[in-house]
Amino acid sequence: MPTTPSLKQIQLFMNILDQEYKHFTKPVVTEISELDSNAEHNSDKYKPFQILISTLLSLRTKDETTAKASYRLFKLADSPQTILKLPRKVLEQLIYPVGFYKTKALRIKEICKVLIEQYDSKVPDEIDELLKLKGVGRKTANLVVSLGYGKPGLCIDTHCHRIPNRWGWIRTKTPFETEMELRRWLPQKYWKEFNDYLVAYGQNVCRPVGPKCEICRLRKWCEYGAVNLKSRK
Repeated sequence: MPTTPSLKQIQLFMNILDQEYKHFTKPVVTEISELDSNAEHNSDKYKPFQILISTLLSLRTKDETTAKASYRLFKLADSPQTILKLPRKVLEQLIYPVGFYKTKALRIKEICKVLIEQYDSKVPDEIDELLKLKGVGRKTANLVVSLGYGKPGLCIDTHCHRIPNRWGWIRTKTPFETEMELRRWLPQKYWKEFNDYLVAYGQNVCRPVGPKCEICRLRKWCEYGAVNLKSRK
């Protein structure tokens, strides 16, 4: 049975993850959201849109590839109107080699058209509205509302789903189940950082294959770590 952590334990884990996070590269979408409003490739006006597009580009794509593709695209076109004006072949070239770049180029065009025609070119700031956009799932929607609008959003990707299950905090089978469970008891003040911290930690320490349990500062409280280390002896 899972053991719902106490507030004290949650705070302990988040404090340790905060310290560890400083040693890792930020997730690319978070990096884009934190760019200065006067910096090249970014503006507060189009920040939610850029977060939406960069998140779509990041699906099944390494962060380094996503970053390069996003910056190439936003240097040339950073709004629904300017992207819609791009020939599809040009858009494909700009985002290549992100995974499924041809499909993503088509999807981005469709989303830009819908934003212009139905939302006055503005990215919705509600999860339910964002989910109406073709190709937008809960992970993307939560990132847009939290990073783009500063509203409560709990983004659960593969790392955020895997790691709390390894800890023994939850017993869920899908990212959706994980999000719904964590929404019940994880304090909202940790929601935004939860994704940032666990993505970085999952890429560098608590990896899906070959996790580095021996250097993990959370291992003594982790069900998976205790079993994994014991099996190596």
